[in-house]
Parts: sequence; structure tokens; C-alpha cells
Amino acid sequence: MGTALMTTWAIGDIQGCYDELARLIDKLRFDPIRDTLWFCGDLVNRGGQSLAVLRLVKSLGECAIVVLGNHDLSLLAIAERKREDQARVNPELREVLFASDRDDLLTWLRHRNVLYIDRNINFMLVHAGLFPRWTTEQAVEIARELEDRLRGEGYRRLLKQMFGNKPDLWHSKLRGTDRLRAGINVFTRMRYCDVRGRIAFSDKGAPGTQRPGLYPWYEVPGQIKRDIRIVCGHWSTLGLFRGLGVHAIDTGCVWGGSLTALRVDAQEPEIVSIRSERKPVSGKDQD
Repeated sequence: MGTALMTTWAIGDIQGCYDELARLIDKLRFDPIRDTLWFCGDLVNRGGQSLAVLRLVKSLGECAIVVLGNHDLSLLAIAERKREDQARVNPELREVLFASDRDDLLTWLRHRNVLYIDRNINFMLVHAGLFPRWTTEQAVEIARELEDRLRGEGYRRLLKQMFGNKPDLWHSKLRGTDRLRAGINVFTRMRYCDVRGRIAFSDKGAPGTQRPGLYPWYEVPGQIKRDIRIVCGHWSTLGLFRGLGVHAIDTGCVWGGSLTALRVDAQEPEIVSIRSERKPVSGKDQD
């Protein structure tokens, strides 16, 4: 009998859908001794099982590579509020915030990556996307700035100040909070932008529904050509997209779609999906 090959799978936005994640991991025949799982961010919120998801992914140790999504950062920010304010959030996040192991889980989450690269397989993992004019090296540099701040003594200040739609355009001369917020907006919130790279936060539908003058971030004219493939999530209305060096794998599990894994260490990436059996979350934007 031959030896099983090591595999690396990237998994799209889970958003608290523990049951589907467990089924997908089983379908992948994941073996923590030899295999690695990449997670595109947004582990939490809306699926009802965020605490179980965090505990599972954390338990995988070095077998799990996680990049932060906007919902993950939001959870970390809520955890810095007064206890009575934390008690007012939705029941799913309250379960995390008042769990006996909350501090361990949140500290672990705060120390995850914003961007991850494996040059051996020539893939980059990020939640939403990249600023169209960034080289790979610039993206890594800016991600490391954010990671250092999140992991350092100044993380509380960043978590309190990171929300906001301004700046909506990255510029190398940005400094302080504006620079950090602009970086977070690119890495975790971007879908459409204009030809300069200015983010259009209110446009969230599938390509073709956006206002004139806006482009999916990976189709902006004059886009920097990069020497690495990108796997990302965040954009459930885009669905499964593979083109222009981008592999987008948020297939809307929490919205009644599916949870998708992409094998990134194969010469021709392979797709495996688990269909969601849950009813779509109502009354919410797909962000």
C-alpha cells in the first residue's frame, strides 16, 4: 500500500457553520499528521456555532493557517467593550464572549495572520483581496505592520479605532490610524473599487450589479501583475470564481449555499464542497 500524500486545502468563509465544517473535514479525509488546512477568515458569526468553530480550528494547532476576516476582527473589537455592552450582542457571539476559555480563544485569534504566503506552492491566502497597485512585497509589508500591532501592546487602541469607511483609498503616505484602517479595509472588506483603487463599500452584489466605474478588485485596469496565485473568501455573492490568478471560494455556506475547499498544493487545484442544509440568514447583508 502506497504512502498517502501530504495535502493542503484552503477553506472558504465558515461564519459559525460548525456542522458543515466537520462534514467537509471528514470528506477531505484530513489527517493532522500530514495535512494542512488554510482558512480564508470569517470563522465566526451568523451560523450559530461560532464557539465550536473556534475551538475546533484552534485545536488543530500548526495544521491550521488562518487569516483574519472582518467578522473575526469585529469579534475582537467587541471583546474590548464593557461587559454590559458585550452582553447586548447576538447570542452566538455572547456564547464566545462569556465562554470559560474566551481569553485563550481570543488571544489565539488575535495572533492569526492578515496575509499568508507559501512560496513552495506559490499561493497567497487573504480574506478579501489586495489593493490593485500593491506588489506582493508591498502587501506582505503592510500585512506585517497590522499583525505586529494586533499582537503587540497597542492592539486595544487599534481594535477601538479600526472601524470606518475612511480612508477608502490606500496611499503610501498614510500614517498612524489612517494607514492601519486603510490596510484593514483592503485586506478584509474590499470587493469593488474604482480605477484608482478607491473601495466602494456599499456595492456587494455579483459582478454586473455594481455602479458604473467600479470593477472587481482583481479586474481593475492597470492591475499590478503578480507572480503568485491568490486564494480568498469574503464575497459570497461572487461565489466560486477562478481566473486572473485569483481563486475566490466563499460559496455562501451561512446563506444556504455550500462550504468549499480548494486544494492549493496540486498542480491543478481541486474543488471539494459540502452543501449547506441551513436556511439562509434573513435580514442581513451578505458581508
